[in-house]
Amino acid sequence: MPDNALRTLSEHVLEHLRRTGWRLVTVESCTGGLIAAALSDIPGSSDVLEGGFVTYSNALKMSAVSVPEAILAQYGAVSTQTAEAMANGGLLNARDADVAISVTGIAGPGGGSTLKPVGTVCFGLVARTGSTTSVQCHFTGDRAAIRAQSVHHALQMVLNA
Repeated sequence: MPDNALRTLSEHVLEHLRRTGWRLVTVESCTGGLIAAALSDIPGSSDVLEGGFVTYSNALKMSAVSVPEAILAQYGAVSTQTAEAMANGGLLNARDADVAISVTGIAGPGGGSTLKPVGTVCFGLVARTGSTTSVQCHFTGDRAAIRAQSVHHALQMVLNA
């Protein structure tokens, strides 16, 4: 996505968060902090962006955002169950946040399998109100393209919440 489009989407997300009175926390794996970076690039974002966790390894998913080892063992790091657990853990550990968006996936070029090919990305969106949404997507392209599509999808999920 062109930088201008990402900036515009990020501005819309921040406006949406201000209108709803929500503070957002991100919990990112394959995007490595790109969602939080896209939002924090906008001046004034600190009024609605609580911060973010980059939990690339399974060990950090468990220790930083309380993803149960049993979920990782049963479903794997790239699953809607793990994405939901990551978002729930983000809210648990960022007490001033009202909503959490998480992303975990396989950006490539390696790491894919028949069941979970490169481009498989899972998202979780959890609000303190109890609302939970998770989705699995399949993106195409190289690593940069898959990560960019993941950032766009995550921001769109927040905007639609």
